[in-house]
Amino acid sequence: VERIEEQLASLRIAKRSTLSKEPAYLLDIDVSKPAQSESSRFVAVSCSNKSIRVYNRETLNFLREYSSRPGILNGVRFAHACDSVVFSACSDGTVKCWDIRLATQKAVQVFSGYPSNVFISFDINCNDLIICAGTEKVDKDTFLVFWDARGITNCASGTKEPLGVYAESHNDDITKICFHPIEPNLVVSGSTDGLVNVFDINEDNEDDALISTCNSDSSVSFIGWSGKNYKQVYCLTHDEGFCWWDIAQLDTEEPITLLHVLDVRDTVCVGNDSLHYLVGGLYHEKADKLFLVGGTSTGSIHLMSCGTDGLSPLGTLCGGHSATVRSFCWNLTDESLLTGGEDAQLLLWKPGAVERSLAKKASMKIASSVQKRVRIHNSSLKSRKK
Repeated sequence: VERIEEQLASLRIAKRSTLSKEPAYLLDIDVSKPAQSESSRFVAVSCSNKSIRVYNRETLNFLREYSSRPGILNGVRFAHACDSVVFSACSDGTVKCWDIRLATQKAVQVFSGYPSNVFISFDINCNDLIICAGTEKVDKDTFLVFWDARGITNCASGTKEPLGVYAESHNDDITKICFHPIEPNLVVSGSTDGLVNVFDINEDNEDDALISTCNSDSSVSFIGWSGKNYKQVYCLTHDEGFCWWDIAQLDTEEPITLLHVLDVRDTVCVGNDSLHYLVGGLYHEKADKLFLVGGTSTGSIHLMSCGTDGLSPLGTLCGGHSATVRSFCWNLTDESLLTGGEDAQLLLWKPGAVERSLAKKASMKIASSVQKRVRIHNSSLKSRKK
């Protein structure tokens, strides 16, 4: 953990994406999975303007944008075996797949759900065979919908129908889905009903597939796997709570709850700054340690380490964002960190980096229409004085 503290302390802004013509909140980030011989090449970002933006991983140069209007895109994931294939769930009841190599704006594959489905979460398993998407509650129904994803790497275009659904295990919006990092048959789902369910999708039916149900007592905002061989599950809640369970203890007399914090803001003291919200978590394999990422409304980023005795602050990144940070992606191979926020900025942080850009940070805030008019007026005054 000390080494990680040092790395965090040495993180500096290496690159900053240029603001697009239509600034938008950056809600979710994923990086392409690297081929054996190279590092990851692409970053994909899900934006509040109903689009996915793709950037070069090293330079943050903008490459492509995919839109789903009138639907809303939720989440973004790269395929594991092909670094040019990217997915997003859509509120129009589909999961769409794009190929960055192609110039087309059109999805190369569409995974269609059932007529009433509105997808707000999804994931693809570690061997790229199965896609699972979670729905909003419609009438009394909430579904986990599954598709066979084979064929995506050569992207035979067309529409794929679902393999089937789980319909009994949640009774409200399914906000998060996360497949196991190394076991392709395990998936965990989280919902506004407070439940975090672990399934083994190799089983024949939903009842047999449900391995465990953990109750967070609050609406789930983030879920992930952690621990040696990823035998643990954790979640964050919309009211800034944290729960952590050990699934390996299911068949023992030991309690499965490792830690339950009702409100992290009350328990973690981060120096002079305050903690306003949680963004997500990350399990560091080499250190065998779970970390949480949180922040402030002014753009500071706090990192905390998790132990069964509680949460402790590790450090803070300041001076990058000017508003709430909504998404991050930590690359453990080169210890770099990508962050995206409500200031429309995508930042790449690297240990010991020096930012070449001299752009003023204040100008990165999304300008209101009034501010835009004022700025033009000021510049015209200066030119008249000359």
